[in-house]
Amino acid sequence: MKKPVYTDSHTHLYLDAFDIDREEVIHRAIEQGVTRFYLPNLDSSSVEPMMKLCEVFPDNCFPMMGLHPTSVKENYLEELAFAEKNLSERQYAALGEIGIDLYWDKSFRKQQTEAFRKQLLWAKELDLPVVIHARESFDEIFAVMDEVWDESLKGVFHSFTGNNTQARKALSYGFLIGINGIVTFKNSGLDKVVATIDPKNLLIETDAPFLAPSPFRGKRNESLYVIKVAEKIAEIHAMELTEIAEITTQNTLYLFKQS
Repeated sequence: MKKPVYTDSHTHLYLDAFDIDREEVIHRAIEQGVTRFYLPNLDSSSVEPMMKLCEVFPDNCFPMMGLHPTSVKENYLEELAFAEKNLSERQYAALGEIGIDLYWDKSFRKQQTEAFRKQLLWAKELDLPVVIHARESFDEIFAVMDEVWDESLKGVFHSFTGNNTQARKALSYGFLIGINGIVTFKNSGLDKVVATIDPKNLLIETDAPFLAPSPFRGKRNESLYVIKVAEKIAEIHAMELTEIAEITTQNTLYLFKQS
């Protein structure tokens, strides 16, 4: 039987959680068929380690550029200018990770919304897909999307935790839904939402080092564990694991305009 090939569409392998064994983590994943890793940026501090990793693994690691909503602080205009400069200097797989996060801190809600809107407009200008972070902020995200969206804007709602109504709204933009280890959590209810979404509209991801799937919940996540996410989706849709691996990999390549 042909060995499945997987893609981790969202992983922060450049963070210090992997400083001790980063290359081993990546080789371990590659050996098991996880061959592509898409790296979302956070802010100016994460660009250098992210790009160094992409230099070491140029055929496997692909960088994004953007300002993460939890990095939107008093200096957010400087951070946006830094991201914009980087976008003008080289090609990135996507504009991300961007969005609105009202879970950790609501004090920069207005600035987060402004930064999100501005980066969506950049994506349209540059013809780049976007990777959206939405945490306790679907209403706010959808309001901005309704304002700026047109068919030229493509992307994914990463680490999706919404309900069926929110999933349908996200899909109405022609966006994909990113599913990670949360789908394996016993009481998340995400499995019931995923059951209503055609796999042709799904990406799989880890968000490593965060959100490790069962049975690793609470431990450091790594890209190898994206296979656990694929296994759960295959179970939910009563499909072969190789099918889910192939469909989600093709979805990722299509979104990020790679082959």
